[in-house]
Amino acid sequence: MNLFSSPIMKNLEMALDGSALKQKTISNNLANVDTPGYKAKETVFKQEFKKSLNAYRTNQHHFTFSTDKSPSIFVKEQNGTTMNHNGNNVDVDKEMTELAKNQLYYQTLVQRINGKFNTIKMVVKGGR
Repeated sequence: MNLFSSPIMKNLEMALDGSALKQKTISNNLANVDTPGYKAKETVFKQEFKKSLNAYRTNQHHFTFSTDKSPSIFVKEQNGTTMNHNGNNVDVDKEMTELAKNQLYYQTLVQRINGKFNTIKMVVKGGR
């Protein structure tokens, strides 16, 4: 068994990738807050990630779960609103809120991965 390719580690890795892309998207939005005609972008990840989480049948009488689809992480443009007179729709307050939420989410994921590695380290050291 490979310790680093467990379903939990794969899901944590996917979540970190999604969070990193969201950070980049928010940064790009904030960098272009004064660019005429720029349309804010958003990362679509959590909904897709939740759909992809695997569940395992432990009994043949349990429901089956679909595990054939891997989650997709993508960036889409927000065309619904215009905030400024120059056609730009970046809302700085919304972006800063999303940035703070994403930072907390990322830190939580890193702490969870550190916990998994600490568990492995403790096992390798024989419980010491």
